[in-house]
Amino acid sequence: MEDQNLNTENTHGNIQITEGSLWKNIFLFSFPLMLSQLLQVLFNMADVAVVGKFSSAEALGAVGSTTTLVTLFTGFLIGMGSAVNVRVAHHLGAKNKESTASSIRTSFVICLIISCIIALLCLLSAKFILELLETKDDLIDGAVLYFRIYALGMPALGIFNFGNGVLSANGDTKRPLIYLLIAGILNVILNLFFVIVCKMAEDGVALSSILSQYVSVALILIYMGRKDSECSFRFRDLKKGLDKEEGKRILGLGIPAGLQNAIFAIANLFIQNAVNSFDSVMVEGNSAAANADTIIYNVMSAFYTACSTFMGQNRGAGKQKRVLKSYYIGLAYSFIIGAILGSALFLFGREFLSMFANEEEVIEAGLQRTQIMSFSYAFSAFMDCTIAASRGIGKSFAPTVIVIMGSCVFRVAWIYTVFAHFHTIPSLYLLYIFSWVITAIAEIICFIISYKKLDSAK
Repeated sequence: MEDQNLNTENTHGNIQITEGSLWKNIFLFSFPLMLSQLLQVLFNMADVAVVGKFSSAEALGAVGSTTTLVTLFTGFLIGMGSAVNVRVAHHLGAKNKESTASSIRTSFVICLIISCIIALLCLLSAKFILELLETKDDLIDGAVLYFRIYALGMPALGIFNFGNGVLSANGDTKRPLIYLLIAGILNVILNLFFVIVCKMAEDGVALSSILSQYVSVALILIYMGRKDSECSFRFRDLKKGLDKEEGKRILGLGIPAGLQNAIFAIANLFIQNAVNSFDSVMVEGNSAAANADTIIYNVMSAFYTACSTFMGQNRGAGKQKRVLKSYYIGLAYSFIIGAILGSALFLFGREFLSMFANEEEVIEAGLQRTQIMSFSYAFSAFMDCTIAASRGIGKSFAPTVIVIMGSCVFRVAWIYTVFAHFHTIPSLYLLYIFSWVITAIAEIICFIISYKKLDSAK
């Protein structure tokens, strides 16, 4: 009865999480997130396109050389944002205004401190890390310059993920989308200005990125400062003090999530190294095909965020049936979208690859990857959505250990055994579906155990 005859949105225009149809509300919650993720991908592609079109090949190579590092550190900040989302959602569900406000204040300080530490680390160790990654001599100076400038934007990324986590916890995924759209358009305009007009290269692209990031942060903080609701935040609120216990819970969820994202980036270095063992045509083809991974993963991840948010808030509200149902629906949506997009890639892989490569041999090389990955994406939902579900009920450490072992350690072992024996692109990329299935089984078992303990404690 609770799912019937209820409004989809509350008085603030946010998606209802603890009331109404879960199928409808999870989709409406996730749709702006999907658009946000796609916009981010497109804007990143625009960065590369501008520097590649209007600057030099060296500048393009310098920016590309930092991709793994950028993914590693930004992934950690995204993990912290997911922890903020879960904790705030839990307090909102429990309708505890004081705890919600305390969680928001504490989250802000934690995200600010961690992002500043990461920025300082990147500034001081940029050259060392890039040399460790064997960045080409003719690219190292440009890569260091780009990465150090980009690092100055880490505090902005940390605070934006904080704000995004808070607003989405309250069912508002439209507002972050709007701010991302504004910042993204500004980023493209500044890219063109700095590179074409000012004759800058990788430094211009990096500068435009951090300026647009700080604009997005300013917009989200201004909105939260003016908003009169449970999720408002003003700097003067910090005078009320922080909650040490809440801080421990946020770090307990955020650090494992952040480390998981970071370790995935490290594991991908081994995969890229395996790809580099082939000729340049195969490397170029696989680089083109990798764009599909970014798009599909990001679209599917919208439902993972929805899953943890809906589970967290309904858990706080004591609505156990909606907690478990949110997991099932999130899993169903992510599996379906993975299957649809994977099938589309299989059918139109050649057309997709032609957007990034002109040579037929490069496209053929890329097809070797897309034809395998097309049927694999959907299975990743069982792993990633279950991890999100565990975080939604406040469990993060065990799922993170499992995913590191299953999706990282297993992949490295696969490279040095199965791939080393066959040394073909199919034998390399089959590691994804095998690692996803194995890890998913372990994650589901872990979730069942955690959920039963949670249910019995009621």
